[in-house]
Amino acid sequence: MMVVIEFTNVLLQGSLRMRQWTGGWRQYLIAGVLGALPGCMGPWAIVALYSHRLVTLGALVTAMIATSGDESYVMMALIPDKAFGIFAGLLVCGVAVGALTDLALRGRQLKGVQCTALAYHPQDGSTLVRHGRILEQWSSASSIRLFLTGCFALAVVLILTGQIAEESFSIKLVALIANGFALFVVFVAPSHFLEVHLWKHVVRRHAVRILLWTLGALIVAHIVLDVFHLDTLSPGGRWAMLAAACLVGMVPQSGPHLVFVTLFAQGAIPFSILLANSIVQDGHGILPLLAESRRAFIVVKAINVAAGALIGVAALAMGF
Repeated sequence: MMVVIEFTNVLLQGSLRMRQWTGGWRQYLIAGVLGALPGCMGPWAIVALYSHRLVTLGALVTAMIATSGDESYVMMALIPDKAFGIFAGLLVCGVAVGALTDLALRGRQLKGVQCTALAYHPQDGSTLVRHGRILEQWSSASSIRLFLTGCFALAVVLILTGQIAEESFSIKLVALIANGFALFVVFVAPSHFLEVHLWKHVVRRHAVRILLWTLGALIVAHIVLDVFHLDTLSPGGRWAMLAAACLVGMVPQSGPHLVFVTLFAQGAIPFSILLANSIVQDGHGILPLLAESRRAFIVVKAINVAAGALIGVAALAMGF
């Protein structure tokens, strides 16, 4: 997603042009729609935009409330008559809470965001893809171009052969599109874009840090789920179950939240409990934020928990 955003930024000739597309009230709608899309790619895109100060914290909150992560696929399979209504409700809730967040902050930025803006240089030119230049670039291909092309080509091959993302067709398709586009970019883009925008910025400044923080978060989540079995909590009483739904929703991983989807599909819990869990949980979508700003990660999760608990309590009190 960072490759996509970097590519788009240069096509639009700088972050000022990007802000024309992502600024104002449009950012909440864009964040909500991307967040509502099944899977975690949409939230990752919003995290990348936020890390470059192209959207506000409120837009980030919007995306994280609107997303249901990989649980979206299961919800469409188990409760198709209710799933899209839930997605629409999460989108509306996310936009409202995100806008209120920015109003409360009055435009203040949190500390800890790594990049002040995406870069655009005169060397980038007016276009990134020129047919006559591609053969010339490959006749004297740099080690960076060869390395990045090899990495993304290997990823595509591993996906196609089922070594990566074999869990479901939809996940495989998203992974294939993302890596295929990245392969296209490194194949056709000029050397300046590869060396400055992708290698120095995306790879060296972001990718390694995101990889390490995501790995650490997944290890912690694995210990919480397999040692303490947080995802199997089933306390008696609807109010206790509502508290458990918010607690489990704090786990930044797709999977543990499926217990509430299946319980709701079986009629074992009311809608309010599933709604609270859906508001609080972000799937894997929030993990890259750990690498960019731990403060923002904590603030977004706190806002999500507060919103999920308040809306869940209100809905349960009204009998939903």
